[in-house]
Amino acid sequence: MLYAEFMSSSLPLQIGTTADEPCLRADAARNRARLLEAAARLVAERGAAAVTMEAVAAEACVGKGTVFRRFGDRVGLLTALLDHTASRLQADLISGPPPLGPGAPPVERLRAFGLEVLRRSSEQLELFLAAQDEPARRVGHPSQRVLTLHATILLREIDPGADHELQAHALLGYLDPAVIHFLTKERGMPLERLEEGWLDLVERISTPVA
Repeated sequence: MLYAEFMSSSLPLQIGTTADEPCLRADAARNRARLLEAAARLVAERGAAAVTMEAVAAEACVGKGTVFRRFGDRVGLLTALLDHTASRLQADLISGPPPLGPGAPPVERLRAFGLEVLRRSSEQLELFLAAQDEPARRVGHPSQRVLTLHATILLREIDPGADHELQAHALLGYLDPAVIHFLTKERGMPLERLEEGWLDLVERISTPVA
């Protein structure tokens, strides 16, 4: 299967909505955007810890039940805030300029992919950690599945005989926001060290065994 065709198969994941959510009516879409704008203001002003369903309802001047009906719970709300960034990254992977987008050798694309995820995750680290408190929900979320699919495709191009899916999950573990937080905040490692480590990891995994 061609790369573009394989990546296009990820589009039904519909980052920004859950898999079973119907297409939003125009008014419902506006209400959803209004709630997300209110949540984003709270994150910017007080941090992700201050974002509760009640606080968002008050900020948006709606009933608390409206927020629960739209997002289900606090994790669903915070995850929705991340979806805009995730959809932009997906667009860059599918049709952006190389090496992040198509047109570069797979090893170069894998290097660029990890560096970009590290950068974006570090910029929204608090929000990532608050939204991803359940490992099963994190791994199975559409945005994470797209990243895993992308890594799988590149690994398949690099070494067709490898177990690409397992390798992809192992690589994505390096890019886990919880790992990034521990290494940068608790261990005091600069982001540059993580970037260098990613490049070294890609080099090792893409070098044939003698």
